[in-house]
Amino acid sequence: MHETMYAKGKEDLVNIKWNADGYTRQFSFVHQYGEGVLDLIDAPVGSFVVDLGCGNGALTEKLQTRGYEVLGLDASSDMTDLAKKLHPELPFQTADALQFSLDKPADVIFSNAVFHWIDKENQTVLAANLARNLKMGGSLVCEFGGKGCGEKVHQGLARNFEKRGLSYVMPFYFPTIGEYAPILEKSGFRVEYALLFDRPTKQQGEDGLKGWIEMFVKEPFEGIEESVKEEIIRETVEDLREELHQDGSWYVDYVRIRIKAVKK
Repeated sequence: MHETMYAKGKEDLVNIKWNADGYTRQFSFVHQYGEGVLDLIDAPVGSFVVDLGCGNGALTEKLQTRGYEVLGLDASSDMTDLAKKLHPELPFQTADALQFSLDKPADVIFSNAVFHWIDKENQTVLAANLARNLKMGGSLVCEFGGKGCGEKVHQGLARNFEKRGLSYVMPFYFPTIGEYAPILEKSGFRVEYALLFDRPTKQQGEDGLKGWIEMFVKEPFEGIEESVKEEIIRETVEDLREELHQDGSWYVDYVRIRIKAVKK
């Protein structure tokens, strides 16, 4: 979204019910970092660009200011409602990444921090739908979590689940370039640019890591008593303090994969 299941609206697609206002207040870094991905778009002014997983619409607005005809899509109605409120002059629709169908094909589909929420088994469905909604010669420009993203946090949570006889199920898909490029190629894309890179990401406040876990890691805690959940999070935070708390701030060990691919 500006950061697994098939076609249920984003709350289910990404195994999460977004707190849209809280997301906007505390996790603005998601769309701020996404601004760098915009520079991979080389379509001429006036091109039709779809912001897939638009969240609160911050990057949709950036695209519009660059002279593009835009449409923001997100499977969370909470997010599209917020986007419409924040950017009433722009068009937004509630739509699923695996099933959306445009009235006219796009010149560019742009997506930031979305694809890692979709199960590995559904990535081929995603790629095919992206290709279906692009013009021939159109571009996919995207960034999402890559191999190793948040690994220290997820390993810490897994250890504290295991201590209690619980199984921690990774709620994300974090591929390598070598794993993801063939998925796009099978749907008719030519991958022209791909980069996997570390990006330790600063969180807000002394409870930054706790807040990050509570916002983004929800599915593994389903069915677990609230008191046990709080205990696991508290222990994980303390376990990771020495490694991820630096100069008074929490950092999550993000790894990103950035791709530009052209429909051929």
